Amino acid sequence: RSHPGAARPLLRDEPVTLIERRIGLIFAGFLVLLAIAAVRSFQLGVVDRSSLASAASAQQLINADVPAERGAIVDRGGKELAVSEASGDVSATPYLIKDPVRVAAKLAGIVDEPEADLLKQLTRKDTGFVYLAKGVTGARADKVRALNIEGIDVAPGYKRWYPQATLASQVLGITGADGEGKTGLEYSLEDTLRGEDGQRSTVRDGVGESVSVRDTKKSVPGARVQLTIDSAIQAKVESVLAGVGRTYDPKGATAVVMDPKTGSVYAMANWPAVDANQLLPRDPYLSQNRAVGYTYEPGSTFKAITVAGALEDKVVTPDSVFTLPPTLQIYDRVIKEAHERGWAEMNVSQILAESSNVGAVTIALEQRKLKGKTRFDMWARRFGFGKKTGIDLPGEEQGILLQPKDYSGATIANLPIGQGLAVTQVQMAQAYAAVANGGILREPHLIGAVDGKVTPPAAGQRIISAQTSAQLRHMLKGTFQAGGTAYGVSLDGYDFAGKTGTAEKIDPQTGTYSKDKYVASFIGFAPAGNPGLLISVMVDEPKAVTSGGSVAAPAFAKIAEFALPQLGIPSR
Repeated sequence: RSHPGAARPLLRDEPVTLIERRIGLIFAGFLVLLAIAAVRSFQLGVVDRSSLASAASAQQLINADVPAERGAIVDRGGKELAVSEASGDVSATPYLIKDPVRVAAKLAGIVDEPEADLLKQLTRKDTGFVYLAKGVTGARADKVRALNIEGIDVAPGYKRWYPQATLASQVLGITGADGEGKTGLEYSLEDTLRGEDGQRSTVRDGVGESVSVRDTKKSVPGARVQLTIDSAIQAKVESVLAGVGRTYDPKGATAVVMDPKTGSVYAMANWPAVDANQLLPRDPYLSQNRAVGYTYEPGSTFKAITVAGALEDKVVTPDSVFTLPPTLQIYDRVIKEAHERGWAEMNVSQILAESSNVGAVTIALEQRKLKGKTRFDMWARRFGFGKKTGIDLPGEEQGILLQPKDYSGATIANLPIGQGLAVTQVQMAQAYAAVANGGILREPHLIGAVDGKVTPPAAGQRIISAQTSAQLRHMLKGTFQAGGTAYGVSLDGYDFAGKTGTAEKIDPQTGTYSKDKYVASFIGFAPAGNPGLLISVMVDEPKAVTSGGSVAAPAFAKIAEFALPQLGIPSR
């Protein structure tokens, strides 16, 4: 019998009840966990089944493009001007990247891509494959491989390279980071050069190792394009223009060298030089192929076109004599000579050789009186002005040639001397080629062959008679003779024929002719009797000395001195 202060003894059933309660709690916990597992299983097996299957597939199977090798561009002798060099395309498998921030920091300086852009790609969840950089150089690709980062791959690719650097760079153009042509021939020949990318399928195991690689589609390389350009002549022309640049400090200079009989372009050069392997200069004037994309008033070089039309219309002959006043007033326009003179008697040959402004306008007025207001326009358009030549280059301008309905009273005082219209240098080359080759206007061209298949020259069309062509060739020899505007420019063994031009530029601020900015030009051919070479030189804003006879004609002779023997053209 217990006393009041003693502890109460345990009942016999109490330990059993406590054990059962604990077992119940454990069982309930298992039930909760089982329920959670069931819900998660349902979510994974039913709700997220499609997305998970896609993710698993993306992690195990990777399909990637296999870049095609871009076709090479070579000169007429096969010398490489633009080629595709083996490089590396850096890619990543995002889910294998353990520390994206660290990896992005390591790669940024090697592949020359912003660290933030790399990090964005490395943390993508929607794909198992991303490109980080394409076309990195072989040395950079090796550096990436040396890092040995799990999930980073370097696949073989191609990078465009221009072995001759500045040679014909504005003509060739460039490709972008994506490998597509952006300017020049690279752009216009994109479909020909780019080839067709292939497809490669790679199967990886659970730790990211490749267990199977299979090309599901073979890549097809682009076509090899052979130009009519002669690298040696191109280099000489660029050297001559650089000399003009040093001597006269112009804004720019451009030259076109071609075969007047076929329209094949041997050289097309622009100064200042631009390295095609570097970033394009910010000034578009420098990267532009100004032979086709820059328009200017031709000045006196256009007088040969004026005379050609008058000869064809039988308005004059080379020996027709005109009594010319010192100046000539047409409405509100006073036509002056480059150098003051008194009254003079000059025949048509002298007018052309001495580049008489008054004489050229007098001939045009005679033609207009006998043949009508639209006759001059007809001949200008027949020589190809006011429309594109069709040369196989992008960015060609068509120039500006007024319609007769838009003529003012003084227009006939401007057009015959090469004012009031705008031309491209390739238009002038095309027109003079017709004078040189017997009267046939042909499209100039640079594409000689594609994958060995020769591109035939355009048939062309006759625009003047063979007789008129011969007369003009003989008359244009006078430019180099005593009294001519290029007197003193010569080459032993060869007769030159051509025309100088000195044109005032329009001041964009005032809309009037500038007093200190000129375009100095020369266009001619050799040998005069049977021309096999045509050269056009245009110098934009030369300093101090501005005449075509002093600035451009000597450059013509230097180019001819090299190109004639280079092409095997005999002196007679």
